[in-house]
Amino acid sequence: MTYDPKIWRLCLVTDRGLSRGRSLVDVVSAAVQGGVTMVQLREKDASTREFLAEAVALKTLLKPLGVPLIINDRVDIAQAIDADGVHVGQTDMPVEIVRQLIGPDKIIGLSITNRTQIERDDAKRTDYLGIGPLYLQTTKANASTPLGVEGFRALRALSFKPVMAIGGLNATNSAAVLEAGADGLAIVSAIVGADDSRAAAAAVAKLFTP
Repeated sequence: MTYDPKIWRLCLVTDRGLSRGRSLVDVVSAAVQGGVTMVQLREKDASTREFLAEAVALKTLLKPLGVPLIINDRVDIAQAIDADGVHVGQTDMPVEIVRQLIGPDKIIGLSITNRTQIERDDAKRTDYLGIGPLYLQTTKANASTPLGVEGFRALRALSFKPVMAIGGLNATNSAAVLEAGADGLAIVSAIVGADDSRAAAAAVAKLFTP
């Protein structure tokens, strides 16, 4: 399926633990106003009902704005709310099975950290790849060794899929990643944990201004 390439530009990956007590809807709303073009709802510690409630709330917010909502890992949650897609990692459900469950018109993303992963069939069946981590970061305790810009460039050259870079990215260190071939940026703490999520998103979005 063909998508407007602008949706890949700036993906906000949620993390309630970084939101400083603010509601997830408020943080996401501000970030979208600042220029976020896709939202990935990631809830590693929430119960199924909590995850579902957050997903419903974000879909209500994002659908009228035309901003895709991607569910991290939980295919059942994505199906329950008719989300725009699912993002899976290397230990989650295989992409082929995810596609069978959610259908041909939904978006599927896959996390990639090394060459072996990007050469597997799983990576060829996705709509986009999330390659990282680029830099040292603290939002994922078991993250792989940072790739750096040149490591990212080498992996990016192995796929014709849209690629979003992730891992320690912010407005000041992302220009080189875009130059290295990223179609977009997936950001967590620099936006979710910012004093002003709208301003933080806008600062990153400026990198895409011609």
